[in-house]
Amino acid sequence: MRVRLPLVAVAALVVASAVAACGPSAPSNSASGSDAVLTIATTTDVVNFNPLVGNSRTDNWITSLMYPRLLTIDANGAKQPSLAKSFGYSDPSTGFYELRDDMKWSDGKPVTASDVAYTINAILKDKPAGNTTYGQLVNVDSASAPSPTRVELTLKTPDSTVVSEAGFWMNVVPQHVFEPAGSVATFANNSNWVSAGPYKLTSFAKGQSYTLERVTPYPFAPNNTPTASKIVYRVYPDVNTEILALKNGDVDLIANALPPAQVKNLQAASGIKVEEVPGLGYAHMAYNMTRKPLDNLMVRQALAHAVDYNAIRSVVLQGQAVSTGSSPIPPVLKNFADPSLQEYSFDPDLSKQLLAEAGYGPGKTLALTMIYSLQDAVTSQWATMVKDDAAKAGITINLQGMDRNTYLARTAAGDYDIYAGNFAIMDDPTTNMALAFLPEGAINYGKVDDPVLSALIINAQTTTDQVEQKRLIQQAAKLVHDNVYDNVMYMQNLYSAHSDKWSGFVIKPSELLSLVDPQSLANVTKS
Repeated sequence: MRVRLPLVAVAALVVASAVAACGPSAPSNSASGSDAVLTIATTTDVVNFNPLVGNSRTDNWITSLMYPRLLTIDANGAKQPSLAKSFGYSDPSTGFYELRDDMKWSDGKPVTASDVAYTINAILKDKPAGNTTYGQLVNVDSASAPSPTRVELTLKTPDSTVVSEAGFWMNVVPQHVFEPAGSVATFANNSNWVSAGPYKLTSFAKGQSYTLERVTPYPFAPNNTPTASKIVYRVYPDVNTEILALKNGDVDLIANALPPAQVKNLQAASGIKVEEVPGLGYAHMAYNMTRKPLDNLMVRQALAHAVDYNAIRSVVLQGQAVSTGSSPIPPVLKNFADPSLQEYSFDPDLSKQLLAEAGYGPGKTLALTMIYSLQDAVTSQWATMVKDDAAKAGITINLQGMDRNTYLARTAAGDYDIYAGNFAIMDDPTTNMALAFLPEGAINYGKVDDPVLSALIINAQTTTDQVEQKRLIQQAAKLVHDNVYDNVMYMQNLYSAHSDKWSGFVIKPSELLSLVDPQSLANVTKS
């Protein structure tokens, strides 16, 4: 899942202060204890209330409070039980989930294996546009419910990533509501909501607010009862307006991650607490190996040694990012990360030497174009630093910043020498490396086609032995590192801010979960 991580200039606060006066009125929130209302700021409206259709961050934050996921993730990036109390494979061609038996939809009907099997089969049948889970179910033939608590997946071919990835990304929907509506690809689901989460949407005013009321019982809350009586998402035009609203007490929490330049400002602000959220993604540059001379390893190595990674993390990210060791596996994924991999050193003299050996000595300049999205302010900043540092090694990089749609079109067409961008959530190394480095991978922006690397990834996909999978993926990551198949520059730590009157938030990796994970919001308390 690719999400842009915005950086907003501090100067925009001056403009935002005028806009804040036009924002929606804040609901009364003077109550404490079980009557308290938690108000959350967001910068986007809901696009679709159907969680099986591609959606925005706000869509996900709100629908995930109603439609449970089989699995969640811990602070180390490991999948953990949620609706499913256990999961795995009974044989290489059969996956399973064993469900809890104490969850209900808000209309009183139990959440059963039939709901899960229906959700999976409906995604396979209707192929809803933008659905993240559909791509993860490519090797699934069908799902069945042999008992009220057991779901079985019949696989077309062994695939060890299906159960954990589908379990983490897929929202389970109520069969008795969605099936009569017809295709899940076209069902709007914009009224009369039924929830098996801690809260249920009851009303909304587009561009203003979304109100969700408490649902009981919810087994992940104290005494089966979510602690806040209501959750209200309020829509603001930008993050700076959100920050002003938080400082003014109009909201209690900002859902989206803070711009790096604002973190220290809010850490020093009275009445506000800033929480660090582990990242699950990375920023990178991919060198298009279908274009000469980028098919030459020495040229890619020269480019890798012409980047001042520490300066980028210090200046652009304000120190709020860490090295991955130039590995495609973020260090937060402790079960797979390989600490022996070392980041490419910033060494312009070594770059010049490598270029000379590749035929780019004195009198022959290497000139390349790098594309990036102008809407991605963080990348826009470090792109300039990359250009300036490359010049020290005698490399000319022509920057081509463009609007997001043009950028995506150029990316899809492979029309670039260097692709600059980021991924916000890379939660499963095996799946992510298949997407990024197999020849047909959807995000293979380096156009990698290495049979040895492909074999490692495919073998990791098919084995259900976790020790063997780790060994294969670490070998694959080292191959990516040593061949500069992707230049991973940093993993950004994220920061969220909330009123210090609220406590009990459960922090989970990524902006998708952060402090607004359903189990977190079901347990917060107001002093």
